[in-house]
Amino acid sequence: MTAYPREIWYTRCPVPTPLGIAINQGVIEQDFGALGIDVRSIQDSQDPETRASHYDHHLAHSFRQGGSVPAIWARAAGADTRVIGLNWVDESQAILTLPASGIRTPRDLKGRRIALPRRAADKVDIFRATALRALLAGLSLGGVAEQDVEWIDIDAGDPPVGEGEARVGANSRRGWRGRPLYAAEFGALVRGEVDAIHVKGSLGHEYAFLAGAHVVVDTGFHPDPKIRINNGTPRPLTVDTATVDLYPDLAARLLRHVRAAGDWAENHPAETLAYIARETGSPEQFVRSAYGGDTLHRRLKTDLDPGAIDALADFAGFLFDRGFLPVPVDVPAWIDRRPLDALTQPSHAAARSLEEVSA
Repeated sequence: MTAYPREIWYTRCPVPTPLGIAINQGVIEQDFGALGIDVRSIQDSQDPETRASHYDHHLAHSFRQGGSVPAIWARAAGADTRVIGLNWVDESQAILTLPASGIRTPRDLKGRRIALPRRAADKVDIFRATALRALLAGLSLGGVAEQDVEWIDIDAGDPPVGEGEARVGANSRRGWRGRPLYAAEFGALVRGEVDAIHVKGSLGHEYAFLAGAHVVVDTGFHPDPKIRINNGTPRPLTVDTATVDLYPDLAARLLRHVRAAGDWAENHPAETLAYIARETGSPEQFVRSAYGGDTLHRRLKTDLDPGAIDALADFAGFLFDRGFLPVPVDVPAWIDRRPLDALTQPSHAAARSLEEVSA
């Protein structure tokens, strides 16, 4: 009988992920519990070292599905991980201005001041990388070069404990402290210190609505997928290599539940929307507008689509070229097809292992 680890850790971002749906359904905890394995949440831990694994993936026997910046950075920093699945949910990536700015199209951004958030204390500046990628994509649509605008660094780091803004959104329920996302950039926009900012996802739509802001361009739904590539497109499902090597059936089991969650979502649009609203901390109207309207429930599949792998490689190259990574990441070498093959190729040896454990 296989001697399994006593616990498996998981983490995900407060965005639409099939892993989040599977966790919410309780199917992973039930399945792994039958094997004597505790399923534990990194985000719910009160230990700072444990919670750091959300970003650096240092915990043994841990899975993560969320933004690609920390996953790629962790790999570049030496974390021995594998990508066993990719999910692509297009999300709003908007450039906002105030109505009085006179900026209406990307071409109008030439010569203007654009906010670029900086979180100097973070191991990797996820939001700066995300904003820079989306802003450059938006500028390109107007024929505006990077050097044709004035970049304004905005301190978006977390304030000292006890001195910051109140916790808001999904992370407030998990006890995570810090400055609300986009608060620093939005404040600079309102004070007239910058002319344009980047926001994304449902929270970005909330800011735009509350401010009556003008959306100059939203690259998140552009017909060219290369324009849409960013931290959330695609989102990798990663696992430490030791788990895949030593417990291939566990990796396949988890991936099976994640893929099944995508199938479930396709057949339960209303329930999926309600769940993602809870996960993001945003009202359903903003979830719907920020993540593709009535198609969201059909885009929660997890696989290893070649186009998504190429997109992940493109983004990894961008991160290295822009100084966010210590070394390049070889994305094709990072991909591990064994768990997916165990589920999709019945003759595969790993599939036989899975069947034996399930018997």
